[in-house]
Amino acid sequence: MNTWQNLKMMTRSSKDKMIGGVCGGLGAATPVPSWMWRAALLFSLFAFGGGLLLYVVLWICIPGDKAESEKHTPPASVS
Repeated sequence: MNTWQNLKMMTRSSKDKMIGGVCGGLGAATPVPSWMWRAALLFSLFAFGGGLLLYVVLWICIPGDKAESEKHTPPASVS
């Protein structure tokens, strides 16, 4: 699978996350480690001011992984 296909199926990470799991998801979907994504977004935040906006947009648009969605699913009631 190439990087473009990985990005199409990317999810936010529930294990490698500091705030929302966006950089952890990018790190898992690309050959670039998550700490480099964090550094790039932090640099973009301080240099251009767009890092925060980009992070929030990615946080909203990228779905969470299955472990995160299972955590928020209420248990089925048995009657």
